Amino acid sequence: PMGSERTEMRKRQMSTTQETPGTAQAQHSTGNRGSNACCFCWCCCCSCSCLTVRNQDEERARRTSHELQAEGIPNCEESPAPTLEEVNAWAQSFDKLMLTPAGRNAFREFLRTEFSEENMLFWMACEELKQESNKSVIEEKARLIYEDYISILSPKEVSLDSRVREVINRNMLEPSQHTFDDAQLQIYTLMHRDSYPRFMNSAIYKDLLRSLSEKSIEA
Repeated sequence: PMGSERTEMRKRQMSTTQETPGTAQAQHSTGNRGSNACCFCWCCCCSCSCLTVRNQDEERARRTSHELQAEGIPNCEESPAPTLEEVNAWAQSFDKLMLTPAGRNAFREFLRTEFSEENMLFWMACEELKQESNKSVIEEKARLIYEDYISILSPKEVSLDSRVREVINRNMLEPSQHTFDDAQLQIYTLMHRDSYPRFMNSAIYKDLLRSLSEKSIEA
């Protein structure tokens, strides 16, 4: 009767209490498995996401380079063949070399062999930017130059110190024709001091000089 029902209820409560630690432990174990599984899934998703982002960055860099070339940065500047006098003048100073399209083309060909052609491309892009007067065009070209040569994600990033990078980042808030002036000067100086002496001793320069000298003698 009533006493037996109470006894049965106590048995059920005791049984439930005894099962609780095991159940909690099972739930905790399940929770850990769920956490680990979630963590594993997160790592996989993160890995996939990183690959996706990296591929997007590479594609954007290629697209940006293509857009810059389409907008006036050719693989090779159009210029008449250099004369012997011009080629000899290149040896007098780096400025004389950079003043002529033929000189820039020859130097750029040399930079390509050293995998530093981006320095010349960046310098040329800055020169082109200086010729612009339309505000929207300036902003667009400044953005492309930044993505292609300043961004650390770009495979064609040029070597700049932190001070110049800070100046660029400030200038990019309101881009102008002179946004990259400090950076352009630093790269010009780098090419002058580092690459130019090697160019003067390179086969590219010596072969060109010899070829023109021979033609001059024949004439």
